[in-house]
Amino acid sequence: QEPTMASSLTRTALRAAASRRAAGSAPKREFSALLSVADEFPGVPSTTPTPAKASSPSVTTLPNGLTVVSEDAATTSTVTLTFPGAGSSSESLDEQGAALTNKCLAFKSGSGLSSLLILRNFEDDGATPFASADRYGATVGYTAAPDMAARLVPLLATSCTFEPWDVKEAATIASEEVKAASTSVPSVLTEQLYGAAYGAQTAMGRPYYSDPAAVPALKSFRSKAYGINGAVLSATGIADHGAFVREVQEGLSEAAVGGGAAAEAATYLGGEARISAPSVGEAHVALAFEGPKSTALLNVVKQCLEIGGA
Repeated sequence: QEPTMASSLTRTALRAAASRRAAGSAPKREFSALLSVADEFPGVPSTTPTPAKASSPSVTTLPNGLTVVSEDAATTSTVTLTFPGAGSSSESLDEQGAALTNKCLAFKSGSGLSSLLILRNFEDDGATPFASADRYGATVGYTAAPDMAARLVPLLATSCTFEPWDVKEAATIASEEVKAASTSVPSVLTEQLYGAAYGAQTAMGRPYYSDPAAVPALKSFRSKAYGINGAVLSATGIADHGAFVREVQEGLSEAAVGGGAAAEAATYLGGEARISAPSVGEAHVALAFEGPKSTALLNVVKQCLEIGGA
């Protein structure tokens, strides 16, 4: 019986030792496991960032005729001020070239500020200004951090003083753009298409890339086309639309209102145009159609043509 009792005690001791070994090999919960990553390492970026949200647009029309549009989803702010009547289709015959040259006068001296000071303000706030124009309108704007979006808005609507050095520089830039366009096949074809579609002597059919206009024509065109009545100010990355609108209204309180007159609707005629260019060595053909009046529908049609390889 003694050996049996000894054997029993041995088996009990072996089972206890095995249990201790098993307990020692099991993972233990350390102190750090009791804390979240944010508690243990403050400042560490979240491993579950906030999901992206859909943009929520807001629209307000001010008493001076300016329409303010903003959205709140973007992380940076791009602010644009579009003048629908500042395209070349709004030029009279003696103002030809004024749309392009006035685009080149963007951010030049005006409202008591020199062009250097205007650009320095953009630079100090980390903003990048830009300007564009075509037959249908002109746009000036900038890209900046959201907290700087409203502060720089007044610089988009300064009253140009047409300083001689600014006009000279703008004319030089415009001439270079005209020269570059004259050697670009897509630009030449586009100009020809508009002439064929609307008539070469109409405002819509005349070239956008025209030689710089004289100063009187520049002033006349700018006074009628660059008023904020009828213009559209759009901005991305704006968290509080109401506060943004109030700052815009205050910042543009002294901006030229203008008449808000839009260009006369062009009559689509249709037709064809040819240009002789023996030095090119090959033929280039472009085909255009009258687009739908709806901007949304027009964008869909353009997207379909691009997908199709057009």
